[in-house]
Order: sequence, then structure tokens, then C-alpha cells
Amino acid sequence: MSEVNTSSIPTLSPVAGGIPHARNAALLSVVAAGLGQIYNRQFGKGLLLLALYAIGLYFAVTRLGHAIWGLITLGEQKQQLKLVGKVYQPVAGDHSIFLMVQGLIVLFVAMLLILLYAAAIRDAYRIGKLREQGIQPKPFVDTIRFINDKWFPYMIVSPPLLFVLFFTVLPIVFSILIAFTDYSSPNHLPPANLVNWVGLTNFLNLFQLSAWAKTFYGVFTWTMTWAVLSTVSTFFGGFAIALLVQQKFIRFKSFWRTLYMLPFAIPSFVSLLIMRNFFNTQFGPINQYLRWFGIEGPEWLADPFWAKVTVLIVNFWLGFPISMLLIMGILTTIPREQYEAAEVDGASPIQRFRMITFPGVMYSLAPILIGTFAGNVNNFGVIFLLTGGNPTNSEYQFAGETDLLITWLYKLSITNGKYNFASVISIMIFVIIAGLSIWNFRRTKAFKEEETYR
Repeated sequence: MSEVNTSSIPTLSPVAGGIPHARNAALLSVVAAGLGQIYNRQFGKGLLLLALYAIGLYFAVTRLGHAIWGLITLGEQKQQLKLVGKVYQPVAGDHSIFLMVQGLIVLFVAMLLILLYAAAIRDAYRIGKLREQGIQPKPFVDTIRFINDKWFPYMIVSPPLLFVLFFTVLPIVFSILIAFTDYSSPNHLPPANLVNWVGLTNFLNLFQLSAWAKTFYGVFTWTMTWAVLSTVSTFFGGFAIALLVQQKFIRFKSFWRTLYMLPFAIPSFVSLLIMRNFFNTQFGPINQYLRWFGIEGPEWLADPFWAKVTVLIVNFWLGFPISMLLIMGILTTIPREQYEAAEVDGASPIQRFRMITFPGVMYSLAPILIGTFAGNVNNFGVIFLLTGGNPTNSEYQFAGETDLLITWLYKLSITNGKYNFASVISIMIFVIIAGLSIWNFRRTKAFKEEETYR
């Protein structure tokens, strides 16, 4: 609505009597959006804003009160059986989750309408200021032309932003709110039962109740161990293979690159199911090969220790090719003159690696390495398809020895209906990943030298 180009607008003499057009237009817009524009003789824009204001007012009167009531109470009447004649029939009650979702949608729409209302007031005040300076406002046709010329990029990005607001931000807010309710099976599942606000009870229970606390600390410890080991193993494994393939004495480099990319080219879903059979204790080929040499193989997927070793091995097999490919690309960008100068100075291969190769690779890959760590914290597929979180742990609540926080969250929500605790876990995952990622990224050399490349 800021579409005034004073260079092309005819100017008039200052308004006689010093009429406060800006104040009058703003006050009228406060009464009803659009009245200020009509006062400023922008009738087309004013009527359009007035129509939107009427729609918003109708929306607020008919929906806003019920939405706020639903968010505050989450319903007051649960589903019941009522005797009708000689037969009990179900009588619908309030659905707490539907009330929460509907309330959030109404509040989000109300916030957009409030922003539009504030923009209308600001526009009326600004045009009123121009009138006080003797500048005639543009007609509505010129306003549309101005929006089409100057605001076209904003018009293009507005629908995706609205999509993100209602299909990304709103579900995130909803999942956060669930953490402050008792929404769980079997006693608080709508519509048979109502859901209630419980404040920080779920967070306190997660850290204070012995069973839940033991599970959380155990799963959290393994999640961090898994994330570090899986990230380091795939990165340095890919690094070692990339360095080996790039050596001058290695022949058929294209063949070796293609061969090492095969694990990444095969769909991970297929690879994980195959690996699950490979590591089967009874009929898996790995233990059969070991028996040929008189070695009794371990229970790869049934023993807590070996199950963790197995998922790390399989993840390495699936993950090192992409690290190898990235590092190969970076190695080709390091000038050969640096290595030649280091050789002339008498630097050993280890010194050349430590002073040239490793810093050059880490400068480009450190942010990606941080992202890989965050991805491994949420690496649902490897754990779910290979072990399913097993073997079981009798001291854990709905979790097994190899469960990560993300797979535990899945079991809590989808399998066992503990949506409140699952929401708490999702918040914890976000806090952990966001905190560690931001802290580590800000310490990278690429971030510190970002201004150099602007």
C-alpha cells in the first residue's frame, strides 16, 4: 500500500487552514479499515478495504469467540451414551483436538486480518501526510499498476508463505501445545474423553519419574553416541577412500569411483532389508561364513552391544560414498602448487595432509558435516528398518536398546498413543539439534570468514 511516486504526481499548494488530513484519515481507518482511504479520495482502494474489513469483522464475531473458548477449555462435554427409549445411543461431545486445531486456524487468520488492518491505518496516515503537503493521491487504477510493477515479486512469494504458515508453522505450534496437555491413551483420547491442559507436568515427569527419566537419559546417551560415531565414521571413511583413489599410482580411477558409489545408488530401503537378513543369527550368511572358519558369530541383532555395532557398520556402508564423492570434488579444487611448494620445503606426506589437504576439505565440508550430524540424530530409517529399536530393555518405557529419540517418539505416538510425551520428546530433539548445530556452525571457519565473500 506504499505506492506513491512523488516525482510523477502533480503537486498542489499546501492545504489551506492546515487541515490534519493524516490524523483524520488514521482515526477513520481505526473506526473501519477503508474509511481513511475514502476520506483521502481513494474510493476504489477504500471500498475494497472496507469490504475486507466487513468480512474480517463477521469472521471475528462468528468464529473468534468460539475459537478462544475451545483453546482455553479444550471442550466441556465428552461423548456419552444416552438412553433413548430402551436403547442407549451415543451423544456427540466436544473433540478437544479438533477444538485446538480449529482455534489455531482461526487465530492465525485473525493475525493476518490484524496485519491488514494495521497496514490500512498506516497507508491512510501516509496518504494524509501527502495531502497536507499538497500532493494529490494516485487513483485506484494507478495503484493497481504500481502494485503490478513494484510489488509483483511479493505477490508471487505470498502464496508459498501462506502455505508455509498454515501447513508448517501451524502444525509445529500444534505439536508444541500437545506437550502441555494430557493427550494420551487410554484415558484421555477424544472423543470418548476430553483432553486437559496440564502445564509443565509432562516435562517434570520426563525428568523426575524414575522409569521415564531412565528411558530418556538412556536413549539420549545412545542417540548422541550414535550421531557422533556414525558421522565420524562415514566422513573419515569416505575421506580415506577418496585420498586412496586420488593417488597417482591407482589405475582405473573411474571404475573404483563407480564401484564405491554402488551402496549409495541402491535404495537404502532395499539395502537395509538385505542387511537385516545378512546379520540374522540363525540363517544369515555372515554367521554361516564365520562357522566355516570355526568361529561362532555373535547375535548381531539380539545382543544389545552387537546390535549397536551392527547399525554403525551398516550406516557406514550406506553413508561413506556420499562423503567420498564430496571430498573428491573438493580435492580437485586444491591447487597443485601448494603441494609442490610443500614438497620443495621438505614437508612429509603427513605434514602435507595436516597443513593443506585436511584444512582445505574442512573449510568447505564443516557446515555439511554439522548438517550430517543433525541428520544422524534423526536417522529414523536405519534404526527402524534394521533393528526396530530392539533388543528390548525391560527398564525402558516403550523403547529398546537401539532406539534413538526419533524412533522412541514414533513408538510413543503411533504405536502406544502417548502423544503428550511424544510432543515433549520432539521439543527436546529440536532444542538439542538447533542448539548444537548453531553453536558448531558459528565456530566454523566458513562462517567466520563469510563477510570476505560478500
